[in-house]
Amino acid sequence: MSAELIDGKAIAASLRSRLAEAVSSLQAAHGRAPALAVVLVGDDPASQVYVRNKARQTEEVGMRSIEHRLDDDTPQDVLVNLVQTLNADPLIDGILVQLPLPDHLDEAAVIEQIDPSKDVDGLTEASAGRLVLDKPGLRPCTPTGCVILAREVLGDLTGKSCVIVGRSILVGKPAAFLFLEQNCTVTIAHSRTQGLPALCREADILVAAVGRPMMVKGDWIKPGACVIDVGINRIDAPERGEGKTRLVGDVDFDAGKDVAGAITPVPGGVGPMTIACLLRNTVLSACAREGWSVPEGV
Repeated sequence: MSAELIDGKAIAASLRSRLAEAVSSLQAAHGRAPALAVVLVGDDPASQVYVRNKARQTEEVGMRSIEHRLDDDTPQDVLVNLVQTLNADPLIDGILVQLPLPDHLDEAAVIEQIDPSKDVDGLTEASAGRLVLDKPGLRPCTPTGCVILAREVLGDLTGKSCVIVGRSILVGKPAAFLFLEQNCTVTIAHSRTQGLPALCREADILVAAVGRPMMVKGDWIKPGACVIDVGINRIDAPERGEGKTRLVGDVDFDAGKDVAGAITPVPGGVGPMTIACLLRNTVLSACAREGWSVPEGV
């Protein structure tokens, strides 16, 4: 393997360590720690794991974690009322509604009820607008994590060519604006882009966020490029036994690692950064709402 392995677990742990110091200083200076409220509707097993991990990591850095678990058949108005109650609570700094919601609920309408100043997932229209307009605000967690990983490897990203394969509103589009903020030259591509392999080979930073297992081949990668693989796909793994599966990214890792200069693994790359950036957003939200100075290292 010629590529440097970008250890998202270690980088996320370093960020959480800095956040713990920041939370401690805020508690000492202002008498309270930031607080994150997570709302989970239903009993989706994956969502339960995500929420449990978020709560544990929130408490590990010294912040308050508040969980609201609602039944699968919770009506829209009950969920909206809960979000509005959290909006009005001055001691809640971040609100996260765990997605996906049950089919009978309107996800977009629920998300839009979140106060943008507490929108630590960066999903409201107001948050998206502030990103596009280059105004201060809370940025989506996974794209922010991608930028942090790239900077960890390359340092200053000014002038780098960045190709993002994927145009979703959750990752691809916000990632484009975040890399633009770093003075990159950004191209958004997708599965229907003509000449996609050749375009990818021009990228100093290649972000794969298209949602197709191992779509990006090794010969799509510019030698020495920094490859950030956002994809997480479960595929059959008959070599492990009947009925077994394994997780892979949107990049053919085995081929890509012999070409790239640095590459994220799946799992263990972008994933750990998402929760760490969620905690970071909660600290930033508390500071902005309360008029506190942002501690060093956040």
